[in-house]
Amino acid sequence: MKQVSCALTIAGTDPSGGAGIQADLKTFQELKSYGMSVITSVVAQNTTGVSGVHHLPIEMLKDQLEAIYSDMPVHAFKTGMISNVSMMKAIAEWVPNLSAPYVMDPVMVAQSGDPLIDEESRVWLRENLLPLTSIVTPNIPEAEDILGGTIESGEDMKEAAQQMVTRFGAGAALVKGGHIKGEAVDFLYDGSGIHTFTSERIETKNTHGTGCTYSAAITAYLSQGAPMVEAVEQAKHFVTEAIRHSFDLGNGSGPTNHFATREEVFNKWL
Repeated sequence: MKQVSCALTIAGTDPSGGAGIQADLKTFQELKSYGMSVITSVVAQNTTGVSGVHHLPIEMLKDQLEAIYSDMPVHAFKTGMISNVSMMKAIAEWVPNLSAPYVMDPVMVAQSGDPLIDEESRVWLRENLLPLTSIVTPNIPEAEDILGGTIESGEDMKEAAQQMVTRFGAGAALVKGGHIKGEAVDFLYDGSGIHTFTSERIETKNTHGTGCTYSAAITAYLSQGAPMVEAVEQAKHFVTEAIRHSFDLGNGSGPTNHFATREEVFNKWL
């Protein structure tokens, strides 16, 4: 029997379906990895912003992690929204149980600008959780928050990626250039060199859940055994097409299209 590649997401929810757990599971499914999820927080949000957050009790978080670990294989996993230090400590204690790549999407602020974690949690994430990762995937504001500096150019992005590995111990760092004008250029530092991933910038406001989708795609490809650089390259293509064929839904920033790479979608929409 063919072995199924299994990918796990540990994150908050998005009832509008564009980000969080929902986006991760859609991405895993599209990329043919079996998706599993552990919920950290239930978030009331849509394309216009966040209106409420309920953090699950720590024991429930631990119970979910144990339920997966005791019964299912995990070939790669990612974290998204982890709202407080207690959650981070529970996850950090669990990480060594796995011999699987760990992808961190350091979700700190919603696309709408709503803060999602407090300062104490940001510090703990930076100092204790980041060194456990195989790769961290910040956008520019998140990278600035982690490093405490300003990023204004491609050279700054490269330096930031290197610093996250050499200074904070991440296995690799992908700094995404969505917030800088021009081509959408991302820089990956994997401990040995800088790798550049470029795509045209697609003019659309519908980018809700882009970071979740990108990191989930990396997780899916890693779960299937892809090398890190190849996983990022394929994930970059997946998220670019998801943005290209994004949905004009809701009153704010609409969601990306998780089935954009299907052949029939290309035939219909191109």
